[in-house]
Amino acid sequence: MRAIGTTDLTVHPVALGTNVFGWTAGREASWAVLDAYTGAGGNFVDTADSYPYWATGESTSEALIGEWMERRGNRDRLVLATKVGMLEGLKGLAPRTIRTAVEASLRRLRTDRIDLYWAHVDDRDTPLEETLGTFGELIREGKVRHVGASNYGPERLAEALRVADSCGLPRYVALQQPYNLVERTYEGELRDVVAREGLSSTPYYGLARGFLTGKYRDGAEVDSPRAATAARYLHTSHGRRTLEALDEVAAGRRAAPATVALAWLIAQPTVAAPITSARSVEQLRPLLAAATLTLTPEELRLLDHASRPTPEDQP
Repeated sequence: MRAIGTTDLTVHPVALGTNVFGWTAGREASWAVLDAYTGAGGNFVDTADSYPYWATGESTSEALIGEWMERRGNRDRLVLATKVGMLEGLKGLAPRTIRTAVEASLRRLRTDRIDLYWAHVDDRDTPLEETLGTFGELIREGKVRHVGASNYGPERLAEALRVADSCGLPRYVALQQPYNLVERTYEGELRDVVAREGLSSTPYYGLARGFLTGKYRDGAEVDSPRAATAARYLHTSHGRRTLEALDEVAAGRRAAPATVALAWLIAQPTVAAPITSARSVEQLRPLLAAATLTLTPEELRLLDHASRPTPEDQP
């Protein structure tokens, strides 16, 4: 288990993302994934009020998780995270928006508290003092335990932390941002802020929208709504080099490329737990295996060197 920042939240090294629940994974498949994840020792479930509104017109993911937790009676064994700020009709981080959104999330999740409540995206139209002040009220009321920042740039994240410190408001304890072997822009100012301020990173797109599973090869047809986006890496020398290195390490470890890619991510500074999703128990198994795969320094160096992009490599 790993700590989130300096909080009392301890989480499994692989977080379960649930943006596919109610979209490409129905109720039965979603519950099977949740059962398999928790059965393997997982405890960190990440959702959002906007999952997957774009496909269903409803906050289906939260509702499915809430029903499952109630049926299983396991709420107290989970670290439950959800987000505010991107749902149609409740966009932004104004106090009234947060208040309305959190009550709706609590109802759908059938719980009295959210362990980690993410600001889903920065809102420059609302003063940071107002957003953080509202989060503070929710923490005092026991409806939220900790808050995190999702999709913040380094300057705004640093500013939010300064405002929190100067005004006695709650600090963001974690950052959620894209990060994987072929998308490494996090390794700069943003990671510096996270490290300096004692936050943790729980990155998403850890498998580059599926590209790092190794299923995207020349001539292969992949049944996924993200196939077109993921396949673009195949047409860069950067992406091909990364797949070759993944194949080499995976063969030596008798592991799936996805397992190796997530194990690399888990080994990176500031990363507490990458967030990854699965539509089925079969897809979940290699993701969970990353939690127990410790790569050698030589393997980490191979992957690091192969995946470092040059200017002409950018997709």
